[in-house]
Amino acid sequence: MSNTIQRNWFDQYMVPCFSPANFIPVVAKGSRVWDQDSKEYIDFAGGIAVNALGHANDELKNVLNFQMENLWHIGNGYTNEPVLKLAKSLVENTFADKVFFCNSGAEANEAALKIARKYALDKYGNHKNEIISFENSFHGRTLFTVTVGGQPKYSQDFAPLPQQVTHLPFNDIDAIKAHISEKTCAVIVEPVIGEGGVIPADPAFLQALRALCDQHQALLIFDEIQTGMGRTGYLYAYEETGIEPDILTSAKGLGGGFPIGAMLVKQAIAEVFQPGTHGSTFGGNPLAAAVAGKVIELVNQPAFLAGVKERHHEFMRRMSELNQRYQVFSELRGKGLLLGAELEKKYQGKAKTLANFAAEEGLIALIAGPNVLRFAPALNIEPQDINDGFLRLENALKRFVQE
Repeated sequence: MSNTIQRNWFDQYMVPCFSPANFIPVVAKGSRVWDQDSKEYIDFAGGIAVNALGHANDELKNVLNFQMENLWHIGNGYTNEPVLKLAKSLVENTFADKVFFCNSGAEANEAALKIARKYALDKYGNHKNEIISFENSFHGRTLFTVTVGGQPKYSQDFAPLPQQVTHLPFNDIDAIKAHISEKTCAVIVEPVIGEGGVIPADPAFLQALRALCDQHQALLIFDEIQTGMGRTGYLYAYEETGIEPDILTSAKGLGGGFPIGAMLVKQAIAEVFQPGTHGSTFGGNPLAAAVAGKVIELVNQPAFLAGVKERHHEFMRRMSELNQRYQVFSELRGKGLLLGAELEKKYQGKAKTLANFAAEEGLIALIAGPNVLRFAPALNIEPQDINDGFLRLENALKRFVQE
């Protein structure tokens, strides 16, 4: 395998807003990845909850190859068959009446926040413009979405920021009861906070949000960028709660590795986006739509979703066993295959160190802040890959506690 392309080219030629690993992955299949030196890794990260069906899935490759031979891009002056089929599938399998397509989670959230403001303006007037979000949330990297996200470290250097955005404590019903008012146009929430630590929302908290939004004529937005498309063992996480949002955003796993984002909305809200109000050059392109359509078809099967829940229990069992031996984690939490392991107090701040040790041992893992090791593997990860991954994680933990 050619080593002519060097890792230091990143430092030489690319804007340094990332700090990628020292190895360069070049080939991947299922939940296994090989780098330039042919070293093998088990992938417990899934491209940050993106590769829902693993790497180089044969069925996704087939639909992509078929679409590549026919129509790549046509522009939004026209529609196309794959995007119509995908929209129909999403509407028929969710609460939504209409779908807007874009390329990423940030763009989906941008659309959701914009449509919420427009809906409130058209229906109630310009006094109703406050957006409520939650501390430690993450909603994207555009100026609007980074402001709405509840982690100031991502927004503070880009002031002046969009106004009328309020951050309240997550899972705190009293706090939102005390604050929400007729000025609130929308509340945005992750059913499981992802980047901010893998923290599931309490069902009672989500029920309270729905009731308070109804009471104050505010829209409830579920950011399911990370929890959607089977990640929690349901097509979308809201299904487990029995609570319907007014708007839902989806990306990451929706394309199974091909970039796509979507905003799902109810009819009355959709109507405020008329031609010219919002758009996306590449949104809903035939290649992405074809792949996403196949992802839904494969994921939205009772046996497949049951398999995600079974794998959740296996991951939690294996993590718990390792923790009994090494006593590194204070809490194991998450839903489906979005899992977080919070470090004990004496190891706080060292999640990245542990993830680096894991990589050296041949396991790709994530972090969720400085104190949480995060897993978001392929939803169909094979038992042998799980077993091998945990053997490698144990080797990393041995080194971690020694140092």
